[in-house]
Amino acid sequence: MTLTLRVHDRVADVGREAWDACASPSGDPFVSFDFLDACEASGSAVPRQGWAGRHLSLHADGAVIGVMPLWLKGHSQGEYVFDHSWAEAWERAGGRYYPKLLAAVPFTPVTGPRFLARPDADAAMVREALLQGALALTDRLGLSSLHVNFPTRDDWTALGEAGLLRRQDIQYVWSNAGYRSFDDFLSALSSGRRKTIRRERREARAGLDIRVLTGADIEEAHWDAFFACYTDTGSRKWGRPYLTRDFFSRIGATMADRIALVMAFRDGAPIAGALNLIGRDALYGRQWGALDDVPFLHFELCYYRAIEFAIERGLARVEAGAQGEHKIARGYLPTPVYSAHFIADPALRRPVAGLLARERPAVEAEIEAMTAALSPFRKDR
Repeated sequence: MTLTLRVHDRVADVGREAWDACASPSGDPFVSFDFLDACEASGSAVPRQGWAGRHLSLHADGAVIGVMPLWLKGHSQGEYVFDHSWAEAWERAGGRYYPKLLAAVPFTPVTGPRFLARPDADAAMVREALLQGALALTDRLGLSSLHVNFPTRDDWTALGEAGLLRRQDIQYVWSNAGYRSFDDFLSALSSGRRKTIRRERREARAGLDIRVLTGADIEEAHWDAFFACYTDTGSRKWGRPYLTRDFFSRIGATMADRIALVMAFRDGAPIAGALNLIGRDALYGRQWGALDDVPFLHFELCYYRAIEFAIERGLARVEAGAQGEHKIARGYLPTPVYSAHFIADPALRRPVAGLLARERPAVEAEIEAMTAALSPFRKDR
């Protein structure tokens, strides 16, 4: 068997059939051809925005057996693994941190596979070949570093064994303990939390029509409304939202059955929305926005409706994304997420390695402390 690696500027250059032959078995919607192609074709993740595709494909005797979403990055925005302090320190010391190489899904802090292998290929061999290809590309381009954001724990462990620096952080995940209904889930909580959540839901829903749309029920008018909510809230929070209007039309056209769009209407007019993607065994909360300030509406659309949807579909968990200890009180418990980093120059690698060696146990201790102190679940369950 003869192995070769190729570098591509766009996932479209690999092609849907070849890419999804490697990506689809994972059941992860974010590494699918349609999602990544929408990021690029919509102008959301393109070189002028600091995202230049350098995707890898691995070929065995001419057939694609593995792929890796890879980007030449001119900044660290839209990544959710924060290395800004590393970049600033290195540049103060006279180094050049950017551009760097990043294996990730743009604007998506979701754990998933980063080394995608066709089912009939040796997954460990594919991972090793793609990793070595990414490291060789880092060296050939004279880049400061290679980063693998939000890999699976197994891949994270293997990357550490290959010499990359391992980092750990926290996200918040709701787990389905076989609940039959939302009330069944509430019965697992302390009485105080049950009362609070019921009150929040009553107040959030008062006078509103809230719908969960998926598949053919999602129309372009819904995307218009959601985009208005997304850009209004995003502009107030972080300046300029990453995703273009065209991105949502593209995923709506190609991934509608993997989308759960929660919309709130007042007197027929949309005022808020939350976008979720449906995986094989999980619901992934992504963007949210609102045109009106309604108490607790964010919790209703983003957390409680997601839980209801997951219970109805028999999904194992809801991943609510980065940040927000307030999620714990609503049943989303702290969970570790991972990243791995190759830094070429020892003068930067050594201090970062020391920092991460101290950071990892601190993060693990924080997860344990938050769970013990803030978990809303009954102690006797």
